[in-house]
Amino acid sequence: MSKAFCSRNCKENYFQLIAIQVPKPFLKRIFVFCTQEQRDAEIENFAHRHGWRLDLLRNKIDELAIDHGYVNTSL
Repeated sequence: MSKAFCSRNCKENYFQLIAIQVPKPFLKRIFVFCTQEQRDAEIENFAHRHGWRLDLLRNKIDELAIDHGYVNTSL
């Protein structure tokens, strides 16, 4: 299995990204009811609470926001 990834860091990032689960109510709350500053604070708290890396969590939330229609990508 170690041959499938280019580095140990790449392997750790991959498995942590799979482990990150963002509940739909949390996603709705941060995109509908929060300002950008509040959203950033909520995401940081969520990352620290669950022990996830902040950059990976932000990437996952960005992907989910596009999938659920909270962010418009047709610019």
